[in-house]
Amino acid sequence: MLSLRSLHCVAIGVVALLPLTAPSMATAQDAKPIEWVVGYAAGGGSDIVARTVAEAMSQSLKQTIIVNNKPGAATNIAADYVAKAKDPAHTVLTADFATLAANPALFSKLPYDGEKDFAPVGMLARFPLLLVVAPNVPVKNFKEFLAWAQANKDGTNYASAGTGSPHHLATELLRERTGLKFVHTPYRGAAPAVQDLMGGQVPFGLMDSASVQQYVTAGKLRAIGVASPKRLATMSEIPTLAEQGLTGFEAYAWQGLVVPVGAPKEAVARLNRALVDALNSTPVKARFQTLALEALPGTPAQMAEYARAERDRWGALIRNNGIKLD
Repeated sequence: MLSLRSLHCVAIGVVALLPLTAPSMATAQDAKPIEWVVGYAAGGGSDIVARTVAEAMSQSLKQTIIVNNKPGAATNIAADYVAKAKDPAHTVLTADFATLAANPALFSKLPYDGEKDFAPVGMLARFPLLLVVAPNVPVKNFKEFLAWAQANKDGTNYASAGTGSPHHLATELLRERTGLKFVHTPYRGAAPAVQDLMGGQVPFGLMDSASVQQYVTAGKLRAIGVASPKRLATMSEIPTLAEQGLTGFEAYAWQGLVVPVGAPKEAVARLNRALVDALNSTPVKARFQTLALEALPGTPAQMAEYARAERDRWGALIRNNGIKLD
């Protein structure tokens, strides 16, 4: 039989082991890979941002992050997949302009609820939009662009990253403001749209800076103007559309990171810390600068407020113009 002294020693030993056991269990759980779902094709701006930030976050979290592209249906395929994820703590989604702001007004019925099915982790970035034309389009500024488009009585085709994307809706806003006739040519992501723009299969588009900057710099696409209040620091030679007479026209592509609503609050907080650290890190800042992106580190509450304001703004435009996708 053990003496009281022996029992006391055993008890101390057990208690001493407990702090080691709990973290090792947490470490085993945290070591499981995180699936980062992107609703656009590989190679586009959304994909570049996800892979850039995921690499920095994986180092901070000491977890593998696997980017999974699920393009199509204005991000609804990807959003529905994540909303129904069986492991909410290890599944994240690039939720963007389309997912959270436009789709609730564009579609009569969605397979997910942007407000109820997801918990915000934090904003990722804001993408300036550039009006770009194919190399074979004979225009060099917005005035020439207007004259060229007006001359085409049958309407002018334009490319977008997909139906309901910011590229699509911003161009519809441009059509509304100018009275021009445009014909939408949607693609499954920015990357294939840009390829056809460079090839001359489609003449123009309002495309995000991350997807087109390298091609504009290389002379493979011609940038007519920027849909932002100020010129871009990395492409300061390109005037804004406002400078060229289109006042009050401002549009961005933007995106944030969300998890399924069932994810534990501790997991959301941990992801937010890693996300903010990544966006503030030197490698991510440098990469974003080359793409003319604006990083938006912040809290989950700030992301929720931003998405709500954008949903109100673009929802009104969609409803006022009777734009529907179903």
